[in-house]
Amino acid sequence: MLSETPISKDLVAASSTPIVLSILAEGDSYGYAILKRVKELSGGRMEWTDGMLYPVLHRLERFGHVEARWEAAETGRRRKYYQITAGGQAQLAEERRQWQAVAATLAAVWGTLSLSIPTPAALVPEGA
Repeated sequence: MLSETPISKDLVAASSTPIVLSILAEGDSYGYAILKRVKELSGGRMEWTDGMLYPVLHRLERFGHVEARWEAAETGRRRKYYQITAGGQAQLAEERRQWQAVAATLAAVWGTLSLSIPTPAALVPEGA
C-alpha cells in the first residue's frame, strides 16, 4: 500500500490563514479544537502543533480578522475562544479567490503534462 506523503511545511504555512479562517467561519473555537479539526479535514495528513497554530491566531487577531475571549469550559478550566470578525470574513473571501486561482492554474498546467509522469495510482504495484 502506498503511504500518504506528508504535506510540505511550505504548503502548510501558506495555507494556514485560509484554513484557520474557514474553521472559525464554521463557528467559534479554541486552539485544541482547531488542531483536531485540521487533522480531521486533512484526513490526518496535516497535524499542526501549538507552536504552529498560535502564532497564526495571534497574527489574525492583530490584523483584526479574529477576536478572542476567555470562557470557562465544562471542566471549569478556562479556554480562549476565537471568533472570526467581519474583516476576517472579507479576508477569507479574498484568500478563497486567490487559492481558487492557484488551483485552477495548477489544474491547467497539470492537464497539459505528458502522461509519462506517474500518478499515485500508477505507483501502486499490481496485486497490492
